[in-house]
Amino acid sequence: MDKPRILSGVQPTGNLHLGNYLGAIRSWVEQQQHYDNFFCVVDLHAITVPHNPQTLAQDTLTIAALYLACGIDLQYSTIFVQSHVAAHSELAWLLNCVTPLNWLERMIQFKEKAVKQGENVSVGLLDYPVLMAADILLYDADKVPVGEDQKQHLELTRDIVIRINDKFGREDAPVLKLPEPLIRKEGARVMSLADGTKKMSKSDESELSRINLLDPPEMIKKKIKKCKTDPQRGLWFDDPERPECHNLLTLYTLLSNQTKEAVAQECAEMGWGQFKPLLTETAIAALEPIQAKYAEILADRGELDRIIQAGNAKASQTAQQTLARVRGALGFLAPPY
Repeated sequence: MDKPRILSGVQPTGNLHLGNYLGAIRSWVEQQQHYDNFFCVVDLHAITVPHNPQTLAQDTLTIAALYLACGIDLQYSTIFVQSHVAAHSELAWLLNCVTPLNWLERMIQFKEKAVKQGENVSVGLLDYPVLMAADILLYDADKVPVGEDQKQHLELTRDIVIRINDKFGREDAPVLKLPEPLIRKEGARVMSLADGTKKMSKSDESELSRINLLDPPEMIKKKIKKCKTDPQRGLWFDDPERPECHNLLTLYTLLSNQTKEAVAQECAEMGWGQFKPLLTETAIAALEPIQAKYAEILADRGELDRIIQAGNAKASQTAQQTLARVRGALGFLAPPY
């Protein structure tokens, strides 16, 4: 039987951090042999907010290299760049024309980001969930790895599929495949080092709020030393009054590959002065092989370019088949070739 297909991607907006790795990429790596995986660098999404054009290309290469360094295996997975596959933009336009405006206006992330941008908010920010839907649907994805904060976007994608299939398809011949969410419960939300109630994010202004995958050991030590804690002695999980304690224990659990029960027992009597060096040592050790592999990959730029080019070609071939199906269902004249 064919393996179910997965589509996911990361924006090239700065370095990946532990939240990206522990909440998404590591689970992709652990499960990749069970799926036909398409992993893209979603650079078109990166420009929905103000961005630096001088760093976008290099950031795109960095994300592609980090995919490989984290363990994405080309035997099971395809790595490509979103903007290199023109079908993403075209399908997004076709979906735009059948997606009601009020569906987009109710999206929570748009409301939150629009408040921050004020009058500078772009149409792209409002519309990027439709582009995200195009990303997913082009590859007939069976499952989409999403965090809790992305579930609404996948629900929108499913609504669009249902609308397209109802309007332009037949019951025995749907135009688009209806994707299902793939949510990893444990570690799906890694929280900020500066505030245990907020998700670790690349958009946070403070570098001290996150540990980046390429942070050197001294930087990791500094960030953990300065991270927010509380005055209590003894560490335990699941106390709503101690969100930072829960978050840091969760980080240690995931980075040390131990069970929650084992960590709870190990750390029950610890103070922060004992625990922070332990977490620091564990984080440095966990990231060292990723950083070494990343340096090795970047040292051979030609091979990285070849991998991206091959991924783009495979992704384009798959995406064009879906795009042709949608164009036909909407009634467009087929190109004369």
